[in-house]
Parts: sequence; structure tokens; C-alpha cells
Amino acid sequence: MKPVSTIAEFEGRAGPAARLRAGLRRAALAGLSLLPGRGRRAALRFPYYHHVFADERAGFARQLRWMRRHGEFLGWDDAIALMRSGDPIDGRYFCLSFDDGFRSCATHALPILVEHGAMAAFFVATRFIGTDPERDRDLLLGFYPGETRLMEFMSWDDCRALQDAGMVVGSHTDRHARLSALDARAVATELTASKARIEAELGGQCRHFCCPWGQPGTTFLPERDPRIAEECGYSSFATTVRGPTRSGDSPFFIRRDHTLANDPDYQLRTFLLERG
Repeated sequence: MKPVSTIAEFEGRAGPAARLRAGLRRAALAGLSLLPGRGRRAALRFPYYHHVFADERAGFARQLRWMRRHGEFLGWDDAIALMRSGDPIDGRYFCLSFDDGFRSCATHALPILVEHGAMAAFFVATRFIGTDPERDRDLLLGFYPGETRLMEFMSWDDCRALQDAGMVVGSHTDRHARLSALDARAVATELTASKARIEAELGGQCRHFCCPWGQPGTTFLPERDPRIAEECGYSSFATTVRGPTRSGDSPFFIRRDHTLANDPDYQLRTFLLERG
């Protein structure tokens, strides 16, 4: 079995539950886009992706052009600095990120980001970085349990190339762990192990953390895990809760909007301009 290389393969190899979730997502997004929005208020938005496959390149470039027309790009460090400053967020800003560490993001997303002058954060699950689809087949198939989606992950050289291009490389735990299933000591181990590995491979400090799955009360404990991240030396904690960021919001509960690179413009308009 070859690694997934297109969105068609990614969706085609999904299990029944994943296909159902994808169908429900499309239906929900289409329905919500028909509802009246609340106006295009100033805000900082954090769109995030998991993959940009070969057949998503054109869609991703289109989305970056759309964001450029409707606001400004901020890098992750600059976005966190703005949140910490307490200054009013008086414009529309987009801060992009990518979860997991799939190689398609380094291969396809990076050159498009550079072309459009957009900085981004890449959150990697360190145990999977540098794996080989043939040698580590069982480990990689376990990333999506019960499915046949074999994913190719970045190498550490890919991560260094991201950093050299001005991108942030942050932690997504070591094992892509569900924090809510772990005790506090195990959470700290996941966060410190991944942080240490990134720092050893890339040099400098790893300051930012993104929680796998990122749903409070379900996949992480909001009263515990952001605090542990701060104690481990991180400066931010990203979730998958949708919505805008306003002045005074905490960098240890960053709301982000899940985006697929082929999502149409009307969905971007609905969720990055009008909702919230």
C-alpha cells in the first residue's frame, strides 16, 4: 500500500465513521452558510489545516488570495504577542497553522505560503516525524485506527526547511496523545518529550503547543492541561474550538477554524468573516 497522496485517496480510504463525519461536516457548513452573519467585525482568526495534497494546491492558493483580499496575515509569534499586549484588535488578521506533521504540508503548502508571503505554524507529533511508510507501516496505520489511510510524515530535514523559511514548528505531543485519557504526569511527559525532541533537532526553543483533537472536556481537560503546558515552558495552547479571537483572550485557549484546502470561498466568508 502506498501512502495517501491526494484528497481523493484520503477520503476514499476513510472508514465508515470518518466518511459519515465528513458528510455531516459538509452538510452543516452548507447549512450554516445560509444563515445571516453577524457582520464583519475586527478579529484575529486562526484557520488550520491537516493536509495540502497535490490536488489541493490550487484550492489552497485560492484561499490565501482570498485571505489577503479580506485581511492581513500574521505569523504565530506575532499573533501571540498581539494577544498578550492587550492592545485592541482593530483589523482582520489570519494566522495559519497545520496539525500532525504530514509531509504534504511541507511539500505542497510551504512553497505556496512563501509565494503569498504568509507565515504559519506547523504542529508535529514528534514520534511520527522521520518515519518511513514501509519500515514503520504498523505505526503509521495506527494513526487512524481501523482505517487504511497510510500517511507519510515529514522528516526532520523537512522541519528544518520550514524553520529556515520563517515558519514556526511547534508541539502536537509525542504520540498524538488524547490528553483527557492521561493523568497529569503523563500529560507533562508527552509535552516535555516532544518539546525536547523539537529543540534538539531544530535548535532554539519550542514555545507553542497544539492539542490533538483539541476539544475541551472531551479530548483535553481545560482546567488542567493548559496550565501543564505553561508549566512545561510553552507560551500558547491551541484548541479546535471555532471562533474569533478578541482583545483580552488568553493565548492558552486559542480558538481555531478547521479548514480544508478545497473549501469554497463562501465557507471562508461564513466562518472567517461573519460567524462570531
